[in-house]
Amino acid sequence: MQQYFIYGSPSAETIEITDKDTIKHMFQVMRLRAGDEVVLVFPDGIKRLAEVLDAESRTMRIVEELDENVELPVHITIACGFPKGDKFATIAQKATELGATEICGFPAERSIVKWDDKKLAKLAEKLDKVVQGAAEQSKRNIVPSINFVANKKSFVDSFADYDKVFVAYEEAAKDGEKSVLANALSEVSAGDKLLFIFGPEGGITDKEIDTFTQAGAVCAGLGPRIMRAETAPMYVLSAVSYALELNK
Repeated sequence: MQQYFIYGSPSAETIEITDKDTIKHMFQVMRLRAGDEVVLVFPDGIKRLAEVLDAESRTMRIVEELDENVELPVHITIACGFPKGDKFATIAQKATELGATEICGFPAERSIVKWDDKKLAKLAEKLDKVVQGAAEQSKRNIVPSINFVANKKSFVDSFADYDKVFVAYEEAAKDGEKSVLANALSEVSAGDKLLFIFGPEGGITDKEIDTFTQAGAVCAGLGPRIMRAETAPMYVLSAVSYALELNK
């Protein structure tokens, strides 16, 4: 059954769909007609079964609330040093499907692409659509937020908002470190906020590692193989899902 995120109030039994992209997908692509049912998710994260009343007026009736929550038991922010090309869109899409709560970009020292405010605004608009589509496809209860940090200091200052902060560091992997991530995941509690930091294509510099660890971050290896910038976040999210959802 198709699922759509609706930005409004679920208080009324009858609602009108107003978002142009949602209208197009519902009534032009999927050709919904009176009597068809879909799942609507409002900002409260609760899924509701809804029936189309009239396709012309885009009106729907809330049938019932659904007891379905597919979110990870912890809140995960994936923070990436700005990568080049369309890699950020790939990271955002796949991280959404794997359960991330937030996708963050920060200006790493080895980021090849330099982003100004205008470019970041356009990228944010693009990624907002990417994560919403991925959240609908993967039946999420929420749409992850996109956040771009203007400077390194603001990024480091945000560490205080998290229960645990990790840096995926390839030198730790080369040195054979294997237990930091596994041990940390065995100690987290439901509702904890975790931040995972990943470098761009050139990796994270020693200077950045010093800055991050002095602010409370912990370096963690991700196994013996060195992964690309867009692969490492997927590895971490899969490991978190296994540790907290499947290995129980």
